[in-house]
Amino acid sequence: MKVTQLRTLDDAALQKQLDDLYQELFNLRFQRAAKQLSNLNRLTEVKRDIARVKTILRERQIARERSAV
Repeated sequence: MKVTQLRTLDDAALQKQLDDLYQELFNLRFQRAAKQLSNLNRLTEVKRDIARVKTILRERQIARERSAV
């Protein structure tokens, strides 16, 4: 998912997206263990998407903390 698309989402939607990505990562790892995963690159893509979402959530948290001070 593109960063610009993620930045348009609110915090609740980002958290939902993060939960979905973790579920997908779990399923992909399970498929890899069962030797049913055909596209190994998808694991990397999902991990990077998780990192993107977590980064945006953290940026927003820092911005809220700075504005509260």
